[in-house]
Amino acid sequence: MGSAKKSSAARTARIEEMRRAEQARERRNRILVVAASVVVVAGLVAGGVVLVRAQSDGGGGSSAADDAKSAGKFVTDADGVRAWKGELGREHVTKSVDYPVTPPVGGDHNPVWMNCNGDVYEDEINATNAVHSLEHGAVWVTYNGDAPKAEVEALAAKVKKTPYTLMSPVDGQKDPLVLTAWGHQRTVKGATDPAVDAFLEKFVQGQQTPEPGAACTGGLSK
Repeated sequence: MGSAKKSSAARTARIEEMRRAEQARERRNRILVVAASVVVVAGLVAGGVVLVRAQSDGGGGSSAADDAKSAGKFVTDADGVRAWKGELGREHVTKSVDYPVTPPVGGDHNPVWMNCNGDVYEDEINATNAVHSLEHGAVWVTYNGDAPKAEVEALAAKVKKTPYTLMSPVDGQKDPLVLTAWGHQRTVKGATDPAVDAFLEKFVQGQQTPEPGAACTGGLSK
């Protein structure tokens, strides 16, 4: 009982620390945006526009290449979490991506992430934006039409209290309730399933995160 309270307190402290870091990043981003705008305007006045492809946009690649970068398979760990064994591309693309699993656990994705600061979406969202959120260390909670309404509502309440999470329906997924992080995924029975808190504890800004500390706000909100 004592260890559970300590774990909960540690998790709460970590979430608060992430929230403060997120707010600090937002302030820095606003300053950078203003500075960048001044530079762009100065460049235009000087008489030239230079297009810089920051963050390596792979939008011109073939779908076959996208599939190859995501080739692999799941291996189930002892704790029931399925770990993706294979390469997960991280190119920025503006077209749709044919992910090998639903919901996807990573791969090439849209340059803009879905907001994932405890955001709950009632309608389906673009998977390529959600995958970008996973890259930032978010956990994506999804459900299909077979999920009990009470469990969906209870999970939504949990998500709203947890930074670096987002939730949305995904009609194409096999199981009613699924939790996804970059390269990892598992099904759960409901909001009170101990696996939910265990997954959040391990994978919210976990060691699997390709871009730890990256923003979960300032992206798309549907």
